[in-house]
Amino acid sequence: MNPTPPQPGSTKGRLLVAVPGLMDPNFARTVILMLEHNDDGALGVILNRPRLVGGGEAVPRWADRLAYPARLHNGGPVSTDSVIGLGRGPVGTLQGLSPLMGRVGVVDLHRDPTEVPEIDEVRLFAGYAGWSADQLEAELAAGGWMVVDSHEEDVRSPDPDGLWRHVLGRQDGVAALLGNYPDDASLN
Repeated sequence: MNPTPPQPGSTKGRLLVAVPGLMDPNFARTVILMLEHNDDGALGVILNRPRLVGGGEAVPRWADRLAYPARLHNGGPVSTDSVIGLGRGPVGTLQGLSPLMGRVGVVDLHRDPTEVPEIDEVRLFAGYAGWSADQLEAELAAGGWMVVDSHEEDVRSPDPDGLWRHVLGRQDGVAALLGNYPDDASLN
């Protein structure tokens, strides 16, 4: 259930999965959860690039709500000094949690966590991936990304490094085989 239905053609609440040939090092083998996609552009966070730094160091007051592994993740190359939180809470309207898909939403990290005890399994992302108007549509048309359904577990995966293979592996047909594509096809 998606409490805020996306616009037709929107990727909001879905995943962008980089195809094996995507050469941009910012996005090679990434899985991006799309937070917004409308006529003005799109933005999302990379789910599978954990950093070595602990998330509790970035936003200490949310430290006890962080999903394992409780690390800060690289959300994308834009605005890397900002932190975006995704968390899980009850479906519906909850102050401090903007619904995205199912029980997952964007957490208002400026709120005191004691004001929103229903929010848990928070994951923190430094920066985001952003596209201007029509830029993402052009990348999709060029075949750089696959758009697939997201699962709540994707956001709080205990193995973010293996998420790209996992997400591809649950797809139908040839897409499932791409998860086994070698890092360097020339060595095959």
